[in-house]
Amino acid sequence: MSLHEILKEYWGYDQFRPLQQEIMQAVLDGKDSLALMPTGGGKSLCYQVPAMAMDGACLVVSPLIALMKDQVESLRRRGITAFAIYSGMKRKEVINTLELVTASNCKFLYVSPERLETSLFKEYLPGMNINLVAVDEAHCVSQWGYDFRPSYLRIAALREELREIPILALTASATPDVQQDIIDKLQLKKPAVFRQSFERPNLSYSVFEVDSKINKAIEILSKIQGTSIVYCKSRKRTQEISDLLQLQGISSDYYHAGLSQEERSRKQEGWIKNTIRVIVCTNAFGMGIDKPDVRTVIHADIPDCLENYYQEAGRAGRDGKPAFAVLLYSPKDLEELQELTSRRFPTIEEIRQVYQSVANYLQLEAGTGLGNYYDFDLADFSRKFKHDSFTSLYALKTLEQEGWLSVNEQVFLPSTVQFNVTKSYLYEFEESHPALDLTIKALLRTYEGIFDYTCFISELLLAQLLNMDQEEVKRQLKQLDAAGIIIYSERKDTPQIYFLRNRVRTETVTVNQQQYQARKETMEKRIRKMMSYVQEESECRSKLIGVYFGDREIKECGICDNCLKRKRASLTSEEFSTIHQRILNFIQEDPVEVKALLEHLQDFRKEKAWKVIEFMQAEDKLQIGKDGRVRLSRR
Repeated sequence: MSLHEILKEYWGYDQFRPLQQEIMQAVLDGKDSLALMPTGGGKSLCYQVPAMAMDGACLVVSPLIALMKDQVESLRRRGITAFAIYSGMKRKEVINTLELVTASNCKFLYVSPERLETSLFKEYLPGMNINLVAVDEAHCVSQWGYDFRPSYLRIAALREELREIPILALTASATPDVQQDIIDKLQLKKPAVFRQSFERPNLSYSVFEVDSKINKAIEILSKIQGTSIVYCKSRKRTQEISDLLQLQGISSDYYHAGLSQEERSRKQEGWIKNTIRVIVCTNAFGMGIDKPDVRTVIHADIPDCLENYYQEAGRAGRDGKPAFAVLLYSPKDLEELQELTSRRFPTIEEIRQVYQSVANYLQLEAGTGLGNYYDFDLADFSRKFKHDSFTSLYALKTLEQEGWLSVNEQVFLPSTVQFNVTKSYLYEFEESHPALDLTIKALLRTYEGIFDYTCFISELLLAQLLNMDQEEVKRQLKQLDAAGIIIYSERKDTPQIYFLRNRVRTETVTVNQQQYQARKETMEKRIRKMMSYVQEESECRSKLIGVYFGDREIKECGICDNCLKRKRASLTSEEFSTIHQRILNFIQEDPVEVKALLEHLQDFRKEKAWKVIEFMQAEDKLQIGKDGRVRLSRR
């Protein structure tokens, strides 16, 4: 089948988006490639379609379990065999999945990066018939990127095992320095580099300095109808703002990583189906959500870098219709942003203290921990050991970047089930265990393919189908697991810590000071760029963002606040002559107050009136005295 036929057959699309076909052809030609495609640009199809055109399986490296889950389920719904291996899976589940991949017509295997170098994965890799390695969120490989993940550095080791297999690196946001670092770290050979324009001709960017963010948000939402996202930095503020919007009759709800998975799913579903108009959230919301009709994205706090802002703001207007990205700030926000670097980079003493406290919290003895996962509640940990939670979080992130442990504060491991017996044995078991018969049948009927491979399941859905209490469903699933009928892994939505090394004495914990300082300086540079974006009053905002990401050909958008300001301030020669003459006539012999002059010129925009006043000042035709009065110059 041709690329077009595959696109139509499996995805139902008649044509490709810009650059998609060129990227796919590079993959088919066996070239390493780097693709920079803005949020919502259709990155996943760039590896999925060509992989379907080739024999073998595509290995997809992704850091986000929720996205892997969504992609695998989406592919299976289209009749495409796909699996995922991620952090937290039991060894037996991993082995079963790897055996299925090597023995079936598997087309896609999604893998979290830390799984790549395990002896188990390497043992099965030669039998997988890999045709392409797709690296999603490729900016994570660069320590100069805003979301550096050391586990991504392991990807390059695949080159030794898969010498002739092309690598496709994909990212939505990477500066020119990070782009080069991706090429170097992944050892891409003479890569084809594809950059989609960062122009969003339908998206208007605006920045407002305000006294009351909630009042401005209400004003914006009253003027612009349709679905909206409001981003906040803290979980507490999401609920506060949502409650205030509801008091104004605006349908809203709040969302953050501290909610249970059921709550998050319910709120997300309500927003997607338009029963909730506004979702007020932290940046835990949005990844992998494809809702094209978002009309406004409002930031009630300044993001820490343009990469994050561009990703989040870019969720507006994916349907191509007019949309608005609005950033609200106060002078205090800028002060806090300037102080952020010192908070994000704790001292080596603070890092060691946190490491020691983690070992005590998990009751780890020296020489233990390597390769194990532990539930970890950051708030509980910080409270018990009297650490500032912000310091704790970034000390842990530093320990991760230095290869001591791996931490994820927003882990969600969905429940999974796979049958572990033959069909004939299952029939005998059902005969002898009638109390479990309905649950077994519900699993088989609800989850297609569950007998052959691991499936993500929902105990809540099963409880509804069986008219049974959710806890009873879990009890029966555990009973089936204990009997060896299924392999059942109960959902985890608590954060996890994974130890990359055995616990050591605290004083031996080290940090590469040179790299640590370099990362700190890189962050300071990103913060300065973010502050410059916020404070810019004349340059086109779309162009500022495009140039930051290396798009030198981007044109002025004409619809951001700064472009509109310039349009309003532009004067025709006729307007200039009229305003000029009216000023001369009004002032004549006696000086007048500026306020009175502007009131006299109120038929014109204030920006235009001031432009003529400033020109007449520069030409020494009028003067504004210390008393604030305007008078004609005497020559």
